[in-house]
Amino acid sequence: MNVINRYDYLLSILPGLEPIGSIPPMSKNEFLSIVSGANGPIKTVQAILLSDDLVQYEALLSQETDKDNIDIAVLPFEKAENTPVLPDFLLPQDSTDENQSKHLSVDGIWTRYFNHALIIAKRNHSKFLKAWIGFEVGLRNAIAATRAQTLSLDPEAYLVATELTDSGFDYSSIISSWSAAHNPLMAIEIIDKARWDWLEQNGNWYSFDKDEIEVYSAKLMILHHWRRILSDN
Repeated sequence: MNVINRYDYLLSILPGLEPIGSIPPMSKNEFLSIVSGANGPIKTVQAILLSDDLVQYEALLSQETDKDNIDIAVLPFEKAENTPVLPDFLLPQDSTDENQSKHLSVDGIWTRYFNHALIIAKRNHSKFLKAWIGFEVGLRNAIAATRAQTLSLDPEAYLVATELTDSGFDYSSIISSWSAAHNPLMAIEIIDKARWDWLEQNGNWYSFDKDEIEVYSAKLMILHHWRRILSDN
């Protein structure tokens, strides 16, 4: 089976995805199993889905959720406690980093994550993953900078992996809409809709290439994010 036919087959067996707020057609683990079984781009897909694991890991650290309500797909679990464990590439190289505040430690995890994802993108020649990293870093930092400025804090202390930002993308309209949101749920929806729109514009649709599988993983991740949000409301 050649590469084109392989991805064509994989795309043909994946169910369609509806806009955010709809029920995910499968779990992230089921999706990973399908991609792996069809010899799809498993490494890049895992790199993307790991970001959703880290969102939930961060929620655990901040006690916004508990271990019974998380949906981890890539991070390994500590058997005795049944809680996610960070792999070595997400741990600080310098032990002095552990003396920082919890907030900065979490930012350090995200910096290491984005740099690791970039390594995966380069190793697997994934233009989409590289572009997605640039967009996500820029969006995250734009939100963090706006929050810091609102609280009269130094924005530089809250930015991650700034060298990876997609400097060609204008985040101002997204941040303006997000800042004007009437409630936190609406603010989250604005950000995730911006993510969904970006994926629609950068999906390389009908190419029958691995990009489409990677975009599918990012969209599925957003749907699961909203499944968790709606189940809590």
